[in-house]
Amino acid sequence: VQLQASGGGLVQAGGSLRLSCVASGRTFSRYVVGWFRQAPGKEREFVAAISWSGGSKGYADSVRGRFTISRDNAKNTVALQMNSLKPEETAVYYCAAKSATPFSLDAVRGTTGYDYWGQGTLVTVSS
Repeated sequence: VQLQASGGGLVQAGGSLRLSCVASGRTFSRYVVGWFRQAPGKEREFVAAISWSGGSKGYADSVRGRFTISRDNAKNTVALQMNSLKPEETAVYYCAAKSATPFSLDAVRGTTGYDYWGQGTLVTVSS
C-alpha cells in the first residue's frame, strides 16, 4: 500500500483544515488507518484512527470533539477534519495503515504495528 497525505497548510488559531490520505496498491478496505503527528523536537504521537469498515474510530484525548476521522473505501481515501486548531498542533501529520485487527484504542494508538506510512503533510497553526 502506498499512502499519499495532503491538505496541510497555514491556518490561524481557531481555524480548520481537512487532511486527506489516498491509498494505492493493495485492497485498502482491509486496513486500519491512523493519523499521527510529529512536532519539531518531539516524538510522533497518535491523533486518530479508523477501522477498516469505518464503524469504529478512536481519538487522542487532546483532539476528541474537535477532529473527525472518516473514510471512503470506494475512493481509497481517509480524511481528517480538524477544527478549532491550536498553535501547539503545528506538526507534520502522517497517515499510516496496518492490517485490520480487532479495533481498540490501545491497538491503534501506538506507532509500532503500522506497516505503511505516508510522507506527511505540514500543518502550521499561527497564533
